[in-house]
Amino acid sequence: MAEHEDDLVEPDFWRPNADWETIEARARLLRSVREFFYHRHVIEVETPLLSQGTITDPHISPLVVNSPLSSNPYYLQTSPEYAMKRLLASGAGSIFQIAKAFRSDEVGRKHNPEFTLLEWYRLGWDHLQLIEEVDNLLVECLGCGRGDTVSYYTLFQQYLEINPHCCDENQLRQVAERHINIGDMALADTDAWLDLLFSHCIEPHLGQGRPTFVVEYPHSQAALAQVKEELIDGERVHVAKRFEVFFEGLELANGYHELTDPKEQKRRFAVDQEKLSLSGSQCLVDQGSIDQGTAERRPVDQRLLAAMESGLPSCAGVALGIDRLLMLMLGKDSLSEVLVFDFYKA
Repeated sequence: MAEHEDDLVEPDFWRPNADWETIEARARLLRSVREFFYHRHVIEVETPLLSQGTITDPHISPLVVNSPLSSNPYYLQTSPEYAMKRLLASGAGSIFQIAKAFRSDEVGRKHNPEFTLLEWYRLGWDHLQLIEEVDNLLVECLGCGRGDTVSYYTLFQQYLEINPHCCDENQLRQVAERHINIGDMALADTDAWLDLLFSHCIEPHLGQGRPTFVVEYPHSQAALAQVKEELIDGERVHVAKRFEVFFEGLELANGYHELTDPKEQKRRFAVDQEKLSLSGSQCLVDQGSIDQGTAERRPVDQRLLAAMESGLPSCAGVALGIDRLLMLMLGKDSLSEVLVFDFYKA
């Protein structure tokens, strides 16, 4: 069979996905990003792609690397967040990084397992201050108008007429049945239903002509962000001090007023590990289908926790997808058009 394998390969299988104009546009974008931070005295850093610990978020799947140098596996980073926080705890000032990141279960029009992230941290800032800087960067790169900021609650009220902070799984399923063809879909928890409704019914409307910054996510979606109490619809609820940025219906960035409490961080890691220990982990993919994969407990990044114990300074951080930003800048339809070699040509 081996001698016939070449017959199954298209003649141009070796050529890049992106044309040369796109490759040059990427180079200009990377230069302008670096200049943006240079003028703001934010220092560029570089951290390892491989780590002994990894993310515990059950909705993100890291790539595992085995090496004869270690009896334990290493993990390709899903973002440089943990290593950059270790730098912050060691005394670094405001920093940024343009880095490769990897996620094993994401491929499609908006996803590639290997992608480029811009991540940066601002000492002494909260997430609202960071929104202004993200907005400045997007205006400069996209040539768009300045962004709007809207709460998660307001969007669910506007498009689905529900309070996302007070609905249970049954209520959310009923709402989903009215708006989406879900069949006999079964999701893990309330947040999974909220994600489904948000991605199908709300996200496509966001960022039309200028960025939309969404704030005040449910506290259960805080991830590595701080939480605060807010009065919403007459009730006091806890919300995450985080934001997500959308442009032309596409998520571009995710930012936090970073959690600095190591005990709370350890507790959240434990909650994630409990979810991962269940027999199946469910996550949404490009077309809204459900991938029920095998979940395993993952090694918590003990170096991050130790850094937080030593004292992580008050800061805000954000990760922004460079490939998606370039796709939007050039009016392309998929990430493969702006990648030199996508997953299938790597």
